[in-house]
Amino acid sequence: MKTKTETPAAVLEPAGKPVVKIFGVGGAGVSLIDGLSREEFAGANFVAVNTDAPSLAASSAPVKIHLETKLLRGLGTGGDPERGRALAEEHFLALKGACEGVNVVLILAGLGGGAGSGICPVLARAAKETGALVLAFVTLPFACEGNRRQHQAHHGLELLKSVADGVICLPGQKTFKLIDENTSVLDTFRITGSLLIEGVRGIWRLLTRPGLIQIHFDDLCALVRDRHSESVFAFVEAGGTARSHEAMEKLLAHPLLDKGRALAEADAVLVSLMGGKDLTMGEVNRVMEQISRHCEHAQIIMGAAVDAEMKNHLSVTLIAAKNPVAKTAAPAAGEATEETVSRGKTPAATHQVPTASALSLYQREEMVARHAGRSRKAGSKMFQAQLPLAIVTKGRFDKSEPTIYKGEDLDIPTYIRHGVPLN
Repeated sequence: MKTKTETPAAVLEPAGKPVVKIFGVGGAGVSLIDGLSREEFAGANFVAVNTDAPSLAASSAPVKIHLETKLLRGLGTGGDPERGRALAEEHFLALKGACEGVNVVLILAGLGGGAGSGICPVLARAAKETGALVLAFVTLPFACEGNRRQHQAHHGLELLKSVADGVICLPGQKTFKLIDENTSVLDTFRITGSLLIEGVRGIWRLLTRPGLIQIHFDDLCALVRDRHSESVFAFVEAGGTARSHEAMEKLLAHPLLDKGRALAEADAVLVSLMGGKDLTMGEVNRVMEQISRHCEHAQIIMGAAVDAEMKNHLSVTLIAAKNPVAKTAAPAAGEATEETVSRGKTPAATHQVPTASALSLYQREEMVARHAGRSRKAGSKMFQAQLPLAIVTKGRFDKSEPTIYKGEDLDIPTYIRHGVPLN
C-alpha cells in the first residue's frame, strides 16, 4: 500500500463538497443503507460490510466487503463480537483501503450482535488512520432481546466511542414512545431505522446542501473531531404560517430529546433547517433563539438551506452532543465500587458489591486479573502473594450470565467479594 503524503481530509471534490462514504455494517447496517434514497444521497459512496454472504448478495450497495475466513465456513460470527473483531482485524488493510481519499465516513449499524459490535470499532479506527472524520449512527437492542445482547451492545458502544469522532446512538427502547400496542414488529423496526436515517440525512444536508447560511466542512470538523462523544438527535417537520412555532413545540416534545433535557446537558449542538423559497430569516431566527435558550452552555453550529419542493414547510434536524468528559459521582456511604473490591477493601458495615448490571463480563474478568496480580505495600504485616494457578476460561459458558445471589456475583471468588487477604 502506498504511503500517503497528503491528509485525505484536505482533498475535496471540485465543487468544494467533502467526499462522503457511508458504510452499512452487519445485517442491520446493510438494511439501513439499502433504505437510503440514492437520489437524495447522490454523490455519496455506499459500502456494505458483513460476514453473512446472503445479506451482501441481496444488498444494492455498489461496493461489498465480505469478511470471511475458512474457519467460519460461511456461518458468520455466531453472535460473538470477538469473532467479528478478529475478522475485522484480519481484513484491516482492506477496510482502511476502502476509506482512503474520503473526507467523512458515516457508519450505520445495529449493536448487540457479532458483526455490528465487533466490526464497527475496527472500521472506525481504520477510517481515522486515513484522516477521515468518523461519525457512527447505531441502534441499541430492545430490552426484550435479552441481557447478553444488551451487554455486548454497550461494550461495543464504549469501544466505538473511544475511536469515532462522534456516535449518534438510538436505544431501541425509546421507540416505544412512538408506537402503540397494535404496532407490528416489522413496523417497530422500520420506525427505528427511519429515525436513525434522519440523523444521517441531517449530517448529509449540513455537508452538501447550498443554503442561506452555509456550513463549511472545516466548521463541522472543528466542532466534532476527536470529541469521542455520544449524541442524541431529533427530526421534526411543520407547515403553515406558524410553522416555526409548531416546529419548536414538536422539537421540545420529541421523545428522543427527553422533553428538552438533552439540550440542557449538551455542550455542542448541530442544527439544520430547511424550507422552501418562502423560508424567512425571521423564522430561522425564532427557531435558533429558542434552541439557544434551552442549551445556553453549548456551542452551536447551524445551517439553513432551501428546497424548492418544500414550499410552505419547515424541517429541523437537531443533533446534540453530550459532554465527552463524564462526571462520576462519589459512591454513597456503604456502596462498594470496582476499585474498592479489586483492592480487597469494603466500605464500613457492609460487603456490598456491584450487581451484574454494574459490571460487565469484561470488567469482572479485568477486576479478577488485577486483583490476582497485586501485592500489598512494603512494610505491611500481611503479604498477598499470587497463587500459582493456571487461568482458565469457562469454555462454552464464557458468554453465560453471572450467578447472582442476594446482590452478589458468585462467579467472583469469595475472598475478593469479602475483601479477605490471603495470608
